[in-house]
Amino acid sequence: MGTKKLTPLSNRETAAFCSQMAIILKSGISSIEGVSIMLEDAKEADEKELLSGLHETLMNTGIFYEALKETGVFPDYLLYMVQIGEQTGKLDEVMESLAEYYEKEANLAQTIKNAVTYPLVMIVMMLLVVIVLITRVMPVFNQVFRQLGSEMTGISHAILSAGEFMNRYAAVFICIFAALAVLIVYLIRSSHGQKLFRSFLDKFRSTRSFSENIAAYRFSNGMALTLSSGLTPEECLNLTVNLIDQDSFRTKLDKCRDAVSQGDDLCDSLLANGIFTGIYARMASIASRTGMLDEVMRKIASQYEDDIDSRLSAVIATVEPTLVIILSVIVGVILLSVMLPLMGIMTGL
Repeated sequence: MGTKKLTPLSNRETAAFCSQMAIILKSGISSIEGVSIMLEDAKEADEKELLSGLHETLMNTGIFYEALKETGVFPDYLLYMVQIGEQTGKLDEVMESLAEYYEKEANLAQTIKNAVTYPLVMIVMMLLVVIVLITRVMPVFNQVFRQLGSEMTGISHAILSAGEFMNRYAAVFICIFAALAVLIVYLIRSSHGQKLFRSFLDKFRSTRSFSENIAAYRFSNGMALTLSSGLTPEECLNLTVNLIDQDSFRTKLDKCRDAVSQGDDLCDSLLANGIFTGIYARMASIASRTGMLDEVMRKIASQYEDDIDSRLSAVIATVEPTLVIILSVIVGVILLSVMLPLMGIMTGL
């Protein structure tokens, strides 16, 4: 491969790659021929470089897992599953399952991003409206009061003073807002920032519950994929635990993994450690006895996904009118604090 370091693929890009490879392998075409075909169709420079590196390593080793690992752009979970697929002769099925898994991960990430972005945009708009009112509009009203031989008092005077203070130290406030913007980008974009943000949210009961639901969704999805590949429950847990970044849920999984390694039943351990509760625990227990645990895990993941979508939709539906009401009240208070005294002055003239 070239000296340029490739950027790790996003979930959407990973899903697209796995989907193409699944189609190729199910058609009876080898991985080497498949990568060669994809290389011929590639248009972007980064895509060509990635596929060229894959093709070169495949020609040298003949091992698809080694070729993917050499690029450094694929997640460890995918690499491990591809290695299992090659060893068991189920690489086409594994690639198809991985495509579905990373597509769901991409959809989940987009849903969360949309749920966070809208309130942030609304809050920024609220701040801008309020800042314009107190720094630009209030001084105009103050001049009107002075021309009428009066002065602002009470709330209106306090708002005017706040606006004058902000105008006086505008550079400082600009720096503060810029720092906040950088902090928000850091918390959203960087992996370390996302971890810090998740740790902060986990301190609150409602957001912690939501994070645990996301962790349970990822766990169920990962278990469905690994179990369908023929791995033992202990191997499935060892692999799937690496998908979880929620601290409390991961602690439960570690306890569950220790119990299974000591010979305990997987479903009993999941129930005992609070991984699944209620109907989900019962579904997993029945599936374990009937040999359909991978299918049930997939259904549980689907139900968690629907629950997450519903909760996010409910949050957005609540936040939108709430922010509009807050903005309306703030603007109304500012204007009324000026207009009522002004109307009193005009009436007395």
